[in-house]
Amino acid sequence: MSHLFADAEFWVALAFIIFWGIMFYLGVPGKVLNQLDSRGKRIADELAEAKRLREDAEKLLREFEAKRAAAEREAAEIVSSAKEEAERMAREAQEKMADFVKRRTASAEAKIAQAEAQASAEVRAAAVDAAIKASERVLRQEITGNTAASLVSRGLNDVRSKLQ
Repeated sequence: MSHLFADAEFWVALAFIIFWGIMFYLGVPGKVLNQLDSRGKRIADELAEAKRLREDAEKLLREFEAKRAAAEREAAEIVSSAKEEAERMAREAQEKMADFVKRRTASAEAKIAQAEAQASAEVRAAAVDAAIKASERVLRQEITGNTAASLVSRGLNDVRSKLQ
């Protein structure tokens, strides 16, 4: 037996058994397992929270992408509407300008026609006056006396009334 207690392996084995006996007596393996379980639970909770946060972030990303797409569509509609409005306004302005030019041309043509008519009337009146004066001179030289004066006056009045 002395040989049995002198063996170093025996003492290491005995110390190992005593060490584990004390450990089990003090409940160290349970505490270690509890700590490992609590740490595992905490890690699992953190992973679940991270997964939830990731899902929330993906949901927000999808919402923002949908909002961005809607905003882009709305902006395109606004640009298209503004372009159509600008084209409509340009057409209206062109139509108004054409109408304005047409009215101005008609007004100018009317004024020209009026000026032509007035000039024609003035030329006719001047021609009548010249014809009357020429006739009066010729008749005064040809006819003399009271009868001549009365005939000339009456004739001139007739010519004036017919020519005007």
